[in-house]
Amino acid sequence: MMFVIAFPVIDPVLIEIGPFALRWYALAYIAGIVLGWMLARRLVALAPVAASREQLDDFVTWTTLGIILGGRLGYVLFYRPGYYITAPWEALYVWQGGMSFHGGMLGVIVAALWFCRRQGLPALRFGDRVAPVVPIGLGLGRLANFINGELWGRVSDVPWAMVFPTGGPEPRHPSQLYQAAMEGVLLFIALNILVRIPGIREREGFVTGAFLAGYGVARLVGEFFRQPDAHLGFLFAGATMGQLLSLPMILAGAVLMLRARRPA
Repeated sequence: MMFVIAFPVIDPVLIEIGPFALRWYALAYIAGIVLGWMLARRLVALAPVAASREQLDDFVTWTTLGIILGGRLGYVLFYRPGYYITAPWEALYVWQGGMSFHGGMLGVIVAALWFCRRQGLPALRFGDRVAPVVPIGLGLGRLANFINGELWGRVSDVPWAMVFPTGGPEPRHPSQLYQAAMEGVLLFIALNILVRIPGIREREGFVTGAFLAGYGVARLVGEFFRQPDAHLGFLFAGATMGQLLSLPMILAGAVLMLRARRPA
């Protein structure tokens, strides 16, 4: 019999008081935004200054809306367009789950560009200070996926394979933990090293590009271990939707890093 690690069954609901229920997934969003906001307040003050701390406080509302609206709209358009065409009102049922990182990222980019224009801030410099905090939410979100027993990996015989409650009897990669390590921990360390190098901070757009390319590569690799969505399966050339959406991120990130120049 193949050795399999038991899946640690954890109640997806952290606290339940009457009709109120706080889920781990919601807590991951809240903690990611709060911790990211606290760190970003220190990063924007690094020379050359990207924004005041009061301006960053105002941006938290914008980025929260960008995450929620963009993430939901991205899921609807990228992953289940056919379903929501027949039942468009269910696109508003955010409590039923279904969020796309790529959609949330686009939502935050639009919110940041609009905010910087209104405030007269340099968009790339502002993005360089905000990008290093994003992996906090990404890592916590992947841990919440693991607790929920969702988005599990492909069938595997590795010694640390797990049998997930909703994944059938076969042992699978705990791919949520792989992605938490790559998209969360490793990407956070790399970006926060870069943003603290004065010469890198002078090259506006470099850290933003490093985030886009870094996440794209991490997601591309992670998808090789993750089971693709059942209603989508494998797409062009055997790639998953997550991999196809990550390719433009890698390209955009590389362009930003190559074009980043120190000010004259």
